[in-house]
Amino acid sequence: MSLEELLKHFNNGETLGTNREYIEQMRYYSRESQKLTMEINTKYHEPEELSKLFSEVIGKPVGEGFGLFPPFYTDFGKNITIGKNVFINAGCKFQDQGGIFIDDGALIGHGVVLATLDHDLAPEKRQQLHPAPIRIGKNVWIGANAVVTKGVTIGDNAVIAAGAVVTKDVPANCIVGGVPAKQIKSIG
Repeated sequence: MSLEELLKHFNNGETLGTNREYIEQMRYYSRESQKLTMEINTKYHEPEELSKLFSEVIGKPVGEGFGLFPPFYTDFGKNITIGKNVFINAGCKFQDQGGIFIDDGALIGHGVVLATLDHDLAPEKRQQLHPAPIRIGKNVWIGANAVVTKGVTIGDNAVIAAGAVVTKDVPANCIVGGVPAKQIKSIG
């Protein structure tokens, strides 16, 4: 099975765990990403080197002006898209099987978790995974230790407060915070 076939499976939102071939292929790419993130996380790299290594992790170029403060973790790596002038701070964890799309100018704070998978709730199907994308709009700021769950879209210019757990879409030009995150106020 090719990477393109696996990504199509994820991007169509199809359940993972009913076919061993998909699981084994996902684990193969997970190990590839572990090797590259170990390289990123265990020694100093100039910004240009980090951009190159991160591009290898995601399998495509990052946008110009990309910034990363390691360490960075991903358990798949190949379903992340990064726009221009995106900054990812230290300690972030991306579970990207369902797809993570980060638009231009977004700022991702320390320790942010982006999780695009859920396990099935039925105990007999608990090993099955259900993917859905996370979409982060232009100029979004996600504060330290926030968690964004599968299927969430964050509108342009929104701010996610530190420690928030975002389980629903966030409109453009607003601030959300809390567990679960709720709108605090509008911007502008």
